[in-house]
Amino acid sequence: MKVAFFLFATAVAAVANAGGDFLTAVHSRSMRSLEGKWSYIVDPQETGFLDYRHNETTGGYFIDIPVNGYKRLIEHDFDRSAKMQIPGAWNCQDLRTFYYEGVMWFRTKFNYQKCKGRRTRLYFGAVNYESYVYLNGKKLGRHVGGFTPFDYDVTDVLVDGENSLVVKADNRRQISAVPTDIFDWWNWGGITREVLLVDLPDLHMRDVYLQAAKGNLKRLRGEISLSTAVAGEKTTIEIPELGIKAESVTDKTGTARFDIGAEPQPWSPENPKLYKVVFSHGDERVTDEIGFRTIEVVGDEIRLNGKKIFLRGACLHDEAEGAKGRVATRAEAETLIARAKKMNCNFLRLAHYPHHEYTVRAAEKAGIMVWGEIPAYWTISWDNPETLANAKAQLNALIRRDRSRANVIIWSVANETPHSDARDRFLTELVATARRADNTRLVSFAMETVLLEDGTRSLKDNLASLVDVASFNCYMGWYGFRELDAIPKIKWAIPWKKPVIVSEFGGGALAGLHGDEYDYFSEERQAAIYRANLKMYGKIKELSGLAPWILSDFRSPRRNRAQVQDGFNRKGLTDENGREKLAFQVMKSFYAEKAK
Repeated sequence: MKVAFFLFATAVAAVANAGGDFLTAVHSRSMRSLEGKWSYIVDPQETGFLDYRHNETTGGYFIDIPVNGYKRLIEHDFDRSAKMQIPGAWNCQDLRTFYYEGVMWFRTKFNYQKCKGRRTRLYFGAVNYESYVYLNGKKLGRHVGGFTPFDYDVTDVLVDGENSLVVKADNRRQISAVPTDIFDWWNWGGITREVLLVDLPDLHMRDVYLQAAKGNLKRLRGEISLSTAVAGEKTTIEIPELGIKAESVTDKTGTARFDIGAEPQPWSPENPKLYKVVFSHGDERVTDEIGFRTIEVVGDEIRLNGKKIFLRGACLHDEAEGAKGRVATRAEAETLIARAKKMNCNFLRLAHYPHHEYTVRAAEKAGIMVWGEIPAYWTISWDNPETLANAKAQLNALIRRDRSRANVIIWSVANETPHSDARDRFLTELVATARRADNTRLVSFAMETVLLEDGTRSLKDNLASLVDVASFNCYMGWYGFRELDAIPKIKWAIPWKKPVIVSEFGGGALAGLHGDEYDYFSEERQAAIYRANLKMYGKIKELSGLAPWILSDFRSPRRNRAQVQDGFNRKGLTDENGREKLAFQVMKSFYAEKAK
């Protein structure tokens, strides 16, 4: 690569946001992974991005100038910098950056040979939280949101031979961000999910989707959206096992819509049936594995494929075993799903943000239903229009990525949010956004409980009429009620005829710490809390599911008791390495009985 190529960054070619128009079914396409060891530079004052007057510099780190000895004044050098594994969080790869929140630059070089008549997109699974991406010195765009995919068309920026890809990742917390500046999980930094070069036809399929129609397993509805708004293009969806080959042509927006009669075996936890589905346009074929099911609420029941179902669940953070960062591989996702299966789960609440697509798909194959959520968590900037736009974009991106997954049954728009008029307006917008994007699934969010004058526990929320399922978090025996005998006697009054999910409950324990049921952080007290809560919640007539907090211990800077927490939230039913606590066996046995 000639040095002159990198002298100045060009103007922004594209700006992505959290809900951008990214490729779906990306892992089924012709692609090349850029995983491996990338050079990195820690930049706490954004020296590589801003000059000393706070202006975006034209000579920053993104131009990746070769140093060539000491004949020129250049104050960064990717070639001699340390390297770390990408995808991966920086916190556990360089101990100097364990608590670091700020800017870090990443650079990789790769060889490429361009092919006439083809296009190439650069796809990122996630970068936390804000990123700028540069290829061969040219700015491709900016993305905001630490858990959603985005991509860029790099066809005209790639060169034959060696290419330089530079990413500026910034995980600084901000009060106006989503999540906001205070949250109870680790702020993993960096390029945390896959980076791919995807090879495509000039006119290609950007988005492919197929699912059962709302309440009707005999009608399959889907879309194929092309990369350019061209009308009259022939597209096809095939399901060979069902003998289906349906055709549709694109409208003026470049979208072809399908309404297909079929009689598939329904996807369920007992029979997680997936069909090979082939989406075609011209010579391009995208193959996916898709299941079909219906999910609906009838009165106070959740019905899967028309039958009442009880959600035997757990909450889960997107944290790989060993607390070494977010899930980055299929194997790491499968390890967590196997842990849930061992506890007899058929449901997972993926808290509190979009998890890796690998986790959703591994759960689907294992027969585990999923609650997908965005990080509208605790005290968001409810009056800030930019914050609302960010939350809506993340919700749209989550739905766009996962709407062909049969196991996703609930979209959640928030967790433990304080009541106010501004909050109500904000969440009303999010619920409406979810329903516009996908009317085939249920909508909920995790509420908080109230204590009535007669001592009865209940729910109170102005937005209850908007959701399909009443979900709440409550920690009897941990935050209050030291004496556990009183918990089973608590009475509940649900003010709406809706199914109820206890979306969080439980208590903490350090694996291996033993005592009696009065010793906080002992396995015995945690197990006793679970036994008492199961007796109490079992009396709620509308109870349709449980999601104890949480399947595994996870890192959190808010948990600072030495020799017990040490920077971990210890409410897991296993520790961060999968070591089972006594409460794991309590839930495993309870769910075994519920499954009969």
